Amino acid sequence: MTADLQIFDEVDDTKVAQFDQLSNFEIAAIFKKLAKQNLRHNSVVNGGRGNPNWIETTGRLAFSRLLEIGVEEAENTFQHDAGMAGDVKQTGLYDRVMAALDDDSRRDRFLRRVIEAATERLDFQDRDAFMYELVDGALGDHYPYPPRCLPYTEKILAQYLQKNCFKDTQLADDVDIFPTEGGTAAMVYIFQELHSAHILYPGDTVVVNSSIFTPYLQIPVLSEYDFNVQTVTTKRSNNWQMTDEQFEELKNPKVKAFFAVNPTNPTARAITPENLAKFKEVLKANPNLIIITDDVYGTFSPDYQSIFAVAPHNTILVYSFSKLYGATGERLGLICMHRDNVCDRLIYENLLNSHLNELDEERYSIVATDPHKMKFIDRMVADSRAIGLYHTAGLSAPQQIMMDMFSLSNLREPEGDAYVQTSRQIVTDRYNEFWQTLGLSADQTAENTHYYTLVDIYRLMAERYNRDFADYFKNHYNYLDFTYRLAVEFGTVIMDATAFGAEKGNVRVSLANLTIQDYHRIAQDMLDLVDEYYAQYQRQ
Repeated sequence: MTADLQIFDEVDDTKVAQFDQLSNFEIAAIFKKLAKQNLRHNSVVNGGRGNPNWIETTGRLAFSRLLEIGVEEAENTFQHDAGMAGDVKQTGLYDRVMAALDDDSRRDRFLRRVIEAATERLDFQDRDAFMYELVDGALGDHYPYPPRCLPYTEKILAQYLQKNCFKDTQLADDVDIFPTEGGTAAMVYIFQELHSAHILYPGDTVVVNSSIFTPYLQIPVLSEYDFNVQTVTTKRSNNWQMTDEQFEELKNPKVKAFFAVNPTNPTARAITPENLAKFKEVLKANPNLIIITDDVYGTFSPDYQSIFAVAPHNTILVYSFSKLYGATGERLGLICMHRDNVCDRLIYENLLNSHLNELDEERYSIVATDPHKMKFIDRMVADSRAIGLYHTAGLSAPQQIMMDMFSLSNLREPEGDAYVQTSRQIVTDRYNEFWQTLGLSADQTAENTHYYTLVDIYRLMAERYNRDFADYFKNHYNYLDFTYRLAVEFGTVIMDATAFGAEKGNVRVSLANLTIQDYHRIAQDMLDLVDEYYAQYQRQ
């Protein structure tokens, strides 16, 4: 050990304890800065971010072609040297666009295939109207109408969810969809509306399936909501699945809502079919339970099925295109609800209270002739723009058309999707390299998405050396010490998983954003650091 590195023999716990109250994302950002000046002068590897290092290309190229065609169509109306053109004319647009597509062009071939497939399989009778939505939507020259979702886009997104989330439960014709500025906006809108619609009140009990994406733990306890948040923590010993006892907790009518990320972040496990079926029993005992499920990682599990598929009337589904399609900067998410849902029923029952009836009338009368009949999802759209700006609500038209292109690229292959298969293989290969380097047995169950992985540092220390050493580390070091030293000494950044609701000693590694060689290095750096701790332990 060099003289510089000997400073860690007596590292001051206050150096890491000061980060205890910060979110894990803020801690990781600080550690990334520290890693740039690491003592070994290594290049920085950041295994803490879930942003994938790949993108989907065909859908993006197709969108660019729609934009190009839109400009050409607009110039047919009138063209000015100042770079100005008119409106796109809908009549005859389908035939004009299809005639303009060049089958020698990759993006044109794709557009032809998916447009023809959509019009036939989704039974789009008015082909000019469908083509107009695509072309004019790509231009972004009109407010999205209706505000919640473009009509053909809603049908396409419903079919995408049918294939990737509902599976053999046919629900595509029975859902309403609200495209949002990513899954994060979807979460915010849902919490806001559960509060605004008088469905959840301060002090109400909500249960969170932990470990979980941290905002699900942080948002409900904000002062404007002040929910009584309880967690059901899954364990590695049960393959990160809920136990029968935890399902029993949800049957208590005092539990008003249940929040889950499925497949999980950070444990990367989908709920098994056996456990999905248990939600039906929960709802028999607690029929007013509201379930919110974030399904962003669902496509990374080959046999995935959403909670929505088994409990559609009680579930609000959130999805985002960000991870699978490398589109975190596009901000493409959605909220999906069954047209016959518990939120609408609870709103109706609440409005029987004359006081709430009057409040409801006053709040929504400027956007609806009969406010009492407004559905929860439409109230969410209105409230997302403070009601007064409801007429300009909704995700931008170009963003919605980008969602169409991603969805249609997936739907063009009914029995599978080579792009999805490749994405799964990429993270699986990285996962296997990481765990093989650590020398620990990896989980190869069908529910493991391999997008993230949790490492129990205490287990790693015990298996590499012995349990006494692991216990000594656990009792004598701050739980952030390992990730702190990994960054400052090795230039390697991973996330402490405690803020996700995981037990202390667990760290999260994202398998999405680095090369396979980088994951070998992260694992080796972790082993080298364990060796250093052990050398210090022996000197005690």
